[in-house]
Amino acid sequence: MQGNLTKNSQEKLVVVTTDSVRLEGNLVVPPTAQGIVLFAHGSGSSRHSPRNRYVAKVMQQAGLATLLFDLLTSEEERIDLRTRHLRFDIGLLASRLIDTTKWLAQYPDTRNLKVGYFGASTGASAALIAAADKPQAVSAIVSRGGRPDLAGTALTRVQAPTLLIVGGYDVPVIAMNQEAMAQLRSEKQLQIVPKATHLFEEPGALEAVAQLATQWFQRFFV
Repeated sequence: MQGNLTKNSQEKLVVVTTDSVRLEGNLVVPPTAQGIVLFAHGSGSSRHSPRNRYVAKVMQQAGLATLLFDLLTSEEERIDLRTRHLRFDIGLLASRLIDTTKWLAQYPDTRNLKVGYFGASTGASAALIAAADKPQAVSAIVSRGGRPDLAGTALTRVQAPTLLIVGGYDVPVIAMNQEAMAQLRSEKQLQIVPKATHLFEEPGALEAVAQLATQWFQRFFV
């Protein structure tokens, strides 16, 4: 039992095989979970991101299952640290997110759960593309400081209710999210967290993100 996890929730290390590579993830399924949130991390981040782990903890305490997993292998991450190109290969990231969603539909602990995506930075665009390609598989999406503009024309095909969360001081990203809002045809909402920058490092900012995201998923996992 991990010290930062909810009571009766056991964190499991799981491995998802996709595109002939093995992706590692940390899975937590509370006993009464009705849905699971897949975390699509942003550029230069991983499943060990303290920010995403904090948000996942809040969700677990609210009874939501979570899967924090790496969209890139360890070797790919080392390459990306030098080239910085894989983190912007949104099509690759989206395809791996889709394959992981298919894996959840077969895994005994998660196959009966509704699925949501929590995407940060470039991971948000991958989540939107994956949801557009597999509309029946995704119940809700949350973007944290995301780059939904990188999802391109897929925005108009997204059917899942989508919450965009942006920091009040993250001016360029606010504009990108406002433009994406105009293209989304699904139920949608833009929440701006006052006095927060891109990484939501200010006191209370990440807590606000976690609460907004948890409430959004709870609403659509019923």
